[in-house]
Amino acid sequence: MPELEQLQAGHAPAVLAFELANRAYFAASVSDRGDEFFDQFAARHSAMLAEQEAGICACYVLVADDGSVLGRFNLYDLEDGTARLGYRVAQQVAGRGVATTTVRELCRIAAARHGLRTLRAATSHGNVASRKVLVKAGFAPAGPATPADLGGKPGTWYQRDLQP
Repeated sequence: MPELEQLQAGHAPAVLAFELANRAYFAASVSDRGDEFFDQFAARHSAMLAEQEAGICACYVLVADDGSVLGRFNLYDLEDGTARLGYRVAQQVAGRGVATTTVRELCRIAAARHGLRTLRAATSHGNVASRKVLVKAGFAPAGPATPADLGGKPGTWYQRDLQP
């Protein structure tokens, strides 16, 4: 049974493998991270862990029984009880409810562990799967997202108020 784990240094190889294996799949619906992301992955992973330690973000990975990463679920810009949610799941589990179930679980964790009251997430108009995940996980449209918010694509912000 996959488990949602807070990101740790030891997750780096599995996260990199996840990102590489799903790069083309992700690029079909979100902006590609570019070669630099992969070339500097170790430094980026360390920087993310430092930000997590500083309380700026809270990063999670969905880990399969074999240790592989099936998804990333991150809370960014934690401030004044709010955070931005970002997530991506592996192509091999897409369309099976994994993202929706995990986003719901992360909403519980966000309130209980991180004291958050509100989560926001932006998705492009073309990312139908992500919009469905957000709505099924209790998010409601909250206004337009600019191309600057979404790597060059227009979209919508969604919001969910959390209960402690």
